[in-house]
Amino acid sequence: SVTERTREIGLRLAIGALEREVLLQFLIESVVLAALGGVIGIVIATAASYALAGVMGVPYLFDPAINLLSFVFSAGIGVLFGYFPARRAAQMDPIEALRHE
Repeated sequence: SVTERTREIGLRLAIGALEREVLLQFLIESVVLAALGGVIGIVIATAASYALAGVMGVPYLFDPAINLLSFVFSAGIGVLFGYFPARRAAQMDPIEALRHE
């Protein structure tokens, strides 16, 4: 995402955006995407578990703590893998970023 949007980052930095604003933008994007993926994963897993429990004839038990843990883990992955590219993007030289093809 950072490499593909290098020109946009350069433009934002050139017109006066602060490094922390660029960092915050990419962090928010990565956390939202990771959290959305976590929610979609929880929904799919819950539906599949419910269906398989019915087929196998075993009771279905929904544990909110496990689902919350998986959501937090997913959002944490977004923070971890979003911070370093975001920091690199925020520290770019605006002129070099604008020259990037």
